[in-house]
Amino acid sequence: MSSQPHTVEVYPGRTAVVDFDPDLTFECVEECTWCCHHGVLLYEKDLLELAARENLNESTTQFRGQDFVRQEVKDRTEHVDEEGKACFFLREDGLCALHDEHDWKPARCSVFPLHVTVEDGTATPREGGDIHVSIRDTAHKHCEGLNVSERRVVEHLDAFLPELLWDLDDPETYRKL
Repeated sequence: MSSQPHTVEVYPGRTAVVDFDPDLTFECVEECTWCCHHGVLLYEKDLLELAARENLNESTTQFRGQDFVRQEVKDRTEHVDEEGKACFFLREDGLCALHDEHDWKPARCSVFPLHVTVEDGTATPREGGDIHVSIRDTAHKHCEGLNVSERRVVEHLDAFLPELLWDLDDPETYRKL
């Protein structure tokens, strides 16, 4: 079921245009890890936070001038990319080392299964442009956490959308390593 886009205040004075069913629910499902096979883009603040927790030389790489968490081959067959790779921090027990050991995760990880964009030709969020939020197309097929709980995404957007997104020139979240 689709709905008409509508604006939601996520933080005081910071709104997002929501383009998904307001009744959609989400809760991470144990052992899913689907989101961990995507390249994790690190915004500048994330890179600094990661540096305080982990060795950047071991855990990150640059691609087209942007910093990403490195991907590596995993001994698992599910929730890895076509080459058998997943996030450097995905442990064999299916947990994220950053989240489990440091109680922290990069902004890009918080956003899943959402997709954040800014409409072409509009001002950046920093300049007062609108952040648009939808559900990643592939999430409907692969994300096991959609519609399995009572936690409505639209009521908890602050858990998915870190405030730093409004301070970026381009908060587009679908950037692949």
